[in-house]
Amino acid sequence: MLKVAKFGGSSVAGAEQFAKVKNIVESDSARRVVIVSAAGKRNEDDHKITDLLYLCHAHIQYGVSCDEITDKIEARFEEIKKNLDLKYDIKKEFEVFKERLTKDVSVDEIVSRGEYFTGRLMAEYLGFQFVDAADCFFFGLDGQIDREKTDSAIKEALERYQKILIPGFYGKLPSGRIKIMSRGGSDISGAIAAAALKADVYENWTDVSGILMADPRIVEDPKPIARLTYAELRELSFMGASVLHEESILPVREKGIALNIRNTNEPKHTGTMIVDSIEEQCEADKPITGIAGRKNFSIITVTKRNININETLRQALDIFSRYKVSIEHINLGLDSFAVVASTKAMGDSVYDIASDIKKTCRPDRVEIQEGLALVAAVGRKMTFRPGTSGRLFKALGENGVNIRIIAQGADELSIIVGVENEQFETAIKVLYEGFTG
Repeated sequence: MLKVAKFGGSSVAGAEQFAKVKNIVESDSARRVVIVSAAGKRNEDDHKITDLLYLCHAHIQYGVSCDEITDKIEARFEEIKKNLDLKYDIKKEFEVFKERLTKDVSVDEIVSRGEYFTGRLMAEYLGFQFVDAADCFFFGLDGQIDREKTDSAIKEALERYQKILIPGFYGKLPSGRIKIMSRGGSDISGAIAAAALKADVYENWTDVSGILMADPRIVEDPKPIARLTYAELRELSFMGASVLHEESILPVREKGIALNIRNTNEPKHTGTMIVDSIEEQCEADKPITGIAGRKNFSIITVTKRNININETLRQALDIFSRYKVSIEHINLGLDSFAVVASTKAMGDSVYDIASDIKKTCRPDRVEIQEGLALVAAVGRKMTFRPGTSGRLFKALGENGVNIRIIAQGADELSIIVGVENEQFETAIKVLYEGFTG
């Protein structure tokens, strides 16, 4: 068996966290590939190494000395080295790095050093071979990862060294220059490595014990989700749940590799396992996997007697497209339809959109309503449980939550309701308590 284990910034923030990572890796011989982020915050008043490196670049661009910042970064790494009694001569290499800090050095190269130095220290501590991401993650001319070349390099490195550590977040362009990925890029690096090696499991170690059923800022101590499908994860993510970015999931989903989200600080907790499909009997009273939502949407309702719904709706959607506004939901009636979109995305253009709809579609009435929140109950089990939607609407109604719109996906993975912004938190709590209590 092979497991690829990625450890986030909070998992490698200091020597104490390094020790936890080592215990985790050594507890399972299948963990032969490790990906690390840059050292994160040790406490609330601390700074992420990545943020400090971005600040260094800003100082350089404005001709301001960044010595104080680089001293802080170097001290962080030296402290880890000292506390763990490591041999790596980080001082010497860091001096070389500081000499390169001029306006000619790209922000990507500067910022990538957070993962690089963290990786060098962790590789020695684990007794793994350090493999520079610049030597195995390759970008093409289009700025996208060259999967064929990258996969080959990662496989070759593992075959040669048996146990490898690769820093996440960056790779190399055809020109030889360093290029970083989007924030959270170490998750992408880990997923690509797992896919390249056809790992049995891709473990993403962070500071939470998996995905929670609801936002803990709204629901007190929500239960973790033990298992869910990639389809459910996508629905929850789309509706605002703080989960992994789509780009960091796709490589392992394509290969059918299970993704396990674990907590470095609670290694005995099994976390959340995400898989392609789950064959199981539905729990009679718990058809919901998770609840998520977002606030601040607007509804544009178009009413026209004897409406040609296909033609009029097509015209309206063309107008939204011209203004580059993504549609979240569409509700259809006999003589009307309502389009839901992000209030922020439309901005002041909402009135131009309404005006263009009037000119083009010639409706009897166009109405704009703001202050809408969307709340989704997501669950693969809903397909097997008639009456779930009725139970959901009843719970909201009994608690005084006014439902403005209703939508259900064709695959029956989610039921989405639109409520007033002011009732958003109440709706989340009602649904959570109603389906988990």
